[in-house]
Amino acid sequence: MGGGDKPLRLLAGRPLLGHVIDRIRPQIAAMALNANGDPARFAEWGLAVVADTVADTPGPLAGILAGLRWAAGLGAETLLSVPTDTPFLPHDLAARLEAARAKAGVPLACAASGGWTHPVIGLWPVALADALEADLRGGMRKIDAWTAKHGVAHADFPETPDPFFNANTPEDLAEAERQLTG
Repeated sequence: MGGGDKPLRLLAGRPLLGHVIDRIRPQIAAMALNANGDPARFAEWGLAVVADTVADTPGPLAGILAGLRWAAGLGAETLLSVPTDTPFLPHDLAARLEAARAKAGVPLACAASGGWTHPVIGLWPVALADALEADLRGGMRKIDAWTAKHGVAHADFPETPDPFFNANTPEDLAEAERQLTG
């Protein structure tokens, strides 16, 4: 996207982050943002900003760990994670992930659509934070490998329109704008 914070890129006159917050906030009890660097750049949303706790930017699992540690501090049992570049997240995402997890009898759930899994869009038990930290420190980087190790269910969503469309390029932002104004 040419540098800068992707969640602050504008979509329909509002930052992508605002669209994601609007979709997720009604589904959860509390919300935080995982970001490294100066948290002041996200101050307008009034969210807790939690940085990675594992050095050398080991990828999305480090963000999940930071979220799990934050959620544990609130006494939460689970964490819902979503990327901040997905403005069309389902309004029933958390409920469907929980239903898939409960039906399968496994600790984790992630979203799927169109034959693809979306492992960053998931429901994570706080009780697995120590195991995740140990695996990250041991070199684990792949979300799918880590979730498979612990048991993961997939909540399938229709692929059209794509609820997990992510805006990675200026062209994607233009497409998202078309979908919103459609």
